[in-house]
Amino acid sequence: MSRDPRAIVLVLDSVGCGALPDAASYGDEGSNTLGNVAHAAGGLHMPNLGAMGLGNVTGIAGVPPTCAPTASWGRNAEASAGKDTTTGHWEIAGMRVDHAFPTYPDGFPPEVMDAFTRETGLGWLGNYAASGTVIIQDLGDEHVRTGKPIVYTSADSVFQIAAHEGVIPVDELYRICEIARTRVCVGAHAVGRIIARPFVGPDAEGTYVRTHRRRDFALEPPEPTALDVLAEAGIRSDGIGKIGEIFAWRGICSSPHSTDNMNGFDHLLELVGDGTSGFVFANLVDFDMIWGHRNDVEGYARGLEAVDARMPELIDAMEPGDLLVVTADHGCDPTMPSTDHSREYTPLIVKVKGMDTGVALGTRSTFGDIGETVLDFYGLGGRCGRGTSFLSEVRCV
Repeated sequence: MSRDPRAIVLVLDSVGCGALPDAASYGDEGSNTLGNVAHAAGGLHMPNLGAMGLGNVTGIAGVPPTCAPTASWGRNAEASAGKDTTTGHWEIAGMRVDHAFPTYPDGFPPEVMDAFTRETGLGWLGNYAASGTVIIQDLGDEHVRTGKPIVYTSADSVFQIAAHEGVIPVDELYRICEIARTRVCVGAHAVGRIIARPFVGPDAEGTYVRTHRRRDFALEPPEPTALDVLAEAGIRSDGIGKIGEIFAWRGICSSPHSTDNMNGFDHLLELVGDGTSGFVFANLVDFDMIWGHRNDVEGYARGLEAVDARMPELIDAMEPGDLLVVTADHGCDPTMPSTDHSREYTPLIVKVKGMDTGVALGTRSTFGDIGETVLDFYGLGGRCGRGTSFLSEVRCV
């Protein structure tokens, strides 16, 4: 017996598709994660998303536009201020962020670090903007010797705490992050996320290595999102990867951790094919965390091709009438000098299982059109009111 149709939103974390008009004010003029990666890699092999219309969204070497796409296509402009994970996902779920979360390119001020020391009793090392893989090499030995956690940030609104699993056990690191979330980074210093960054080592080459037991401690959305509306209507929402953490678990019933993109895709296939109903919200983070922030063009390109190769599995797992939206939350162009996120449009590919044609959805004025479309799909249209549903457009081809 088939289940009720369900909506699925797949976020390819950081896979932007061109600089927004205000990108220059963020230092991101010329960014185009998809287009620039494809050019730098000598072309991409993405026949499945290409057939669905991805090449119609922006110029992608190796992925030409098609006049007969099997899905609908367009791009999303970010209406919120900022270019971070929390802002992007919240806006996808229908909540606009008018003021960017605070960032600390020169490190956190004394009042923040004094509060951290007072509340944890541990002291700290670091307190500057850095690559997470670099700072654990620079300060790992001192951390092991002193037991002091490594605190660092980036261009994003994050307070990251790194600790060796043999020095500060992972559960204790999580507890420290909870303290930072609730008692340190508050008020004017309420960053978007506190991130636990456990690591191990050194290995035979003397290198410390981050583990996959990262955990994000996000702010709770200050306003209702589409997930809240679904929950109030008795409709279950399940995440994949860090979705649960991004929304502080509000409106999310489960969100299994993913060790990498392919493991996350395995979880997605299992959830979509398990015979139950409800909304599925998935995030594949390797594009951002592993390749984007490290300016790894080749890794980014191969990652895109790997996800594309598995798209037929996802379509096969879907039931007739299911709605699939493939998008992103921001950019992180690895071809640019910066290793930070980039202020970009995000791609919009929309597939209704059982329909093999699509329409041009144009440039949407907010990521929130996705959340509004999901609500419309479940008969709850207009409940968030921060976007415009495109459901009727994709169903009336």
